[in-house]
Amino acid sequence: MLDIKNTALTVIDVQGKLAGSVHDHEKVLMHIHYFIKACEVFALPVLWSEQAPDKIGETIGTIRDLLYPMVKPIHKRSFSCYDCPEYVEHLKTLNRRQILVTGIETHVCVYQTVRDLHRHGYEVHLVADAVSSRHPLDTDLAVARMRDEGITITTTEMAMCELLKTADSPKFKEIMAFMKRS
Repeated sequence: MLDIKNTALTVIDVQGKLAGSVHDHEKVLMHIHYFIKACEVFALPVLWSEQAPDKIGETIGTIRDLLYPMVKPIHKRSFSCYDCPEYVEHLKTLNRRQILVTGIETHVCVYQTVRDLHRHGYEVHLVADAVSSRHPLDTDLAVARMRDEGITITTTEMAMCELLKTADSPKFKEIMAFMKRS
């Protein structure tokens, strides 16, 4: 189970035209948006990456506006965030061992980041309704492979309810207010 004191969110490469070309992009972007809003409510730290923004473009405005200036993007050239020293350095300062992962594309940057986080001892929770690729088969195979490799697969609502723990939480109404829109 997720523990609010031990959890951080990673938002991977929700950039440029690619963000609009992934399968079911409107729903995926909505779930990433909800997760970022939930991080504000829960006071969870967020790591945010951009893959070669000079080539792919910056993070799309709706997501960028939620993150910046509280969080700054970590620019990377490697597919895995964990191969970027700035990401690893920032992650270590958070002192969190449970990492929720959202972003695109599932079979490339998301998969390689998840694999590396897991290999380095993090408890990774892939938010399956907040990741996507251009082709559904790529997403399906990547999620199956991550599950086979021991990654916890979750959904936006499932993870948020784990963080809440109870309907008596003072944050329950605030979280459910935007979850009802999904």
